[in-house]
Amino acid sequence: MRHHFSFFALLCLAPFSSAGSLQTPLNPPESFQAPQLQVNNMPSLADLLTIESSASIFYSYARELSLSELFSQPAGLTEDNGKGGLTLLVPTNKAVMAMERKPHQGPPPKDNEDISISEEEFFRNSKDNVLRWVQAHVIPTSPLTFPLPSTTYDTLLDGKSVTFSSGNVDEEDWKKVTVEGTHILDMKQASNGVMYIIDGTINTY
Repeated sequence: MRHHFSFFALLCLAPFSSAGSLQTPLNPPESFQAPQLQVNNMPSLADLLTIESSASIFYSYARELSLSELFSQPAGLTEDNGKGGLTLLVPTNKAVMAMERKPHQGPPPKDNEDISISEEEFFRNSKDNVLRWVQAHVIPTSPLTFPLPSTTYDTLLDGKSVTFSSGNVDEEDWKKVTVEGTHILDMKQASNGVMYIIDGTINTY
């Protein structure tokens, strides 16, 4: 139980600890590269996540992974970042806190399963669980369309797809669409994709 708390606490506190230690050198090293300005002056997905306080826990988890580099890359730069960019399904902090098992915990142990593991294995499993959870909330396609009555998109998690249901609505309005039964609360456009704020989480098991 002590491991569970410390790992989750570190992830949640990551934005505050990193922000407090950030300093701008007077003489940047030769390898320093100034951030590239977006041609259309729109913020990237990473920029939107940084200022979205209602979904800070999701980004705290994501920033522990190299996968999060996609959130700042231009659309179409890699296979995982399609021509239109990415679509992020970002749970609110309230939704993450309401999870019976947090993202780094993974599925519950099976009956009679031996759960005695080393600390090294614990942290390795925790990171794998976080990766799967974040991947399940990233769709390598943007923008999305919501044809009646439902449509399915693959996520970055192998074998995991999500279904958007629009019911009997005659227009493709994201405000009237649910994803895996979860309501979409807000939509924000980025230079490299779209971010949907959702009031639930995507199940990975």
